[in-house]
Amino acid sequence: MRLRVIVYNVRGFRDGLERLVRLVGHFAPDVLLLNETGSRWRLRRFTKALGMDVSSDPWSPLRRRVKDAVLVRPPWTIVEHHQHRFEGGPWLYPRGALITTLERGEARLCAISTHLGLHPRERLAHARGLVALVGHVGAPIVAGGDLNEKPDGRAVGFLSERFRDAWLLGGDADGETFPADEPTARIDYLFVSESIVVERALVPPGPDAREASDHRPLVAELTLPGRE
Repeated sequence: MRLRVIVYNVRGFRDGLERLVRLVGHFAPDVLLLNETGSRWRLRRFTKALGMDVSSDPWSPLRRRVKDAVLVRPPWTIVEHHQHRFEGGPWLYPRGALITTLERGEARLCAISTHLGLHPRERLAHARGLVALVGHVGAPIVAGGDLNEKPDGRAVGFLSERFRDAWLLGGDADGETFPADEPTARIDYLFVSESIVVERALVPPGPDAREASDHRPLVAELTLPGRE
């Protein structure tokens, strides 16, 4: 079964919904893993414009604001979700992972959106916590987000030992995503479990990709185990 996944830090939609809808809509993802989604009404408008369904984290101290979200395109459905908060970090900007279970017919998928901290030790603790959370999951896993770390970092290294880095399997060049206007760092990642085949990974070029956020999206074409 083919699956298109996008990982994207949208910076609260501050650079305009229209440009983001146009950019993401061009790729028509089945699963969209978002960071920094900001206000709930903007997230709802974005989701509706794309014709997708959404699960988002509920626990930001700023009650109307959301950080991480998982969007899916029918016939995929969200059947379960759990927001886990990582220990430590600032109260006003807590870090965590939104873990969702998706279904399409008999197919099941665990899709995770996460956004790691700004300090190396904090990120490594978050990565370890994330791996511990999904150790019992039997379904294929896609986990992505803004990890705030380059490929030689300890958190990325730890995750790469437990999962497979989609860019290394399906991308070319350096896969740099930040800053969007002239990327110099690969800090946005998609990790997949062993049973998932990565067909292709890309970081889109063009004016919308440069201007829609301060990050560029990461797009991956995957094949899941099993039949359609």
